Amino acid sequence: MSQPDRRILAGLAAPLAASALLVTATPALASEGGLQIYPDAKLVYLIVGFAVLIPILDALLFRPIFRVLDERHQRIEGAKARADEVQRHAGELVQRFELAVQQARSGAEAERQQVLERERREHAARVASERQEAERSLQAARREVARAVTDARQFLRRDAESLAREAAARVLGRSLS
Repeated sequence: MSQPDRRILAGLAAPLAASALLVTATPALASEGGLQIYPDAKLVYLIVGFAVLIPILDALLFRPIFRVLDERHQRIEGAKARADEVQRHAGELVQRFELAVQQARSGAEAERQQVLERERREHAARVASERQEAERSLQAARREVARAVTDARQFLRRDAESLAREAAARVLGRSLS
């Protein structure tokens, strides 16, 4: 408990004691000799008892209670400070973790893009190579077909005359000499 709170409670002690005295006081009595406001001198005893009890109660009750309340307040404040520190540290860790995750994602994405680009280049190179090979095969096939056509034409030109005679002989039914 803080010093101002102690002062407030100490300031309330006197009115509380006065209230206790009023509650325990006996009513005024009338007697033959006059009005007795303080019968049997109880008020004096109460005031003396109160004056004696205040330091005793302060030493035995109020100070230990205030000390316990102060210690409790300090522990609570210390726990709050530690909790704030832990929360701040956790926030820093979360930020570092998020940064690391973001960097890892960026790195993975960059690596994925590099692999993808490399595979595209390799694929384009393979396609170009296969295209060139197909073009060479096609040109070779065209040359072969052209050679076969040329050979067939030459064969037909050479044999055309003899084939024509033979065909005419068959059609005519006789031999042409």
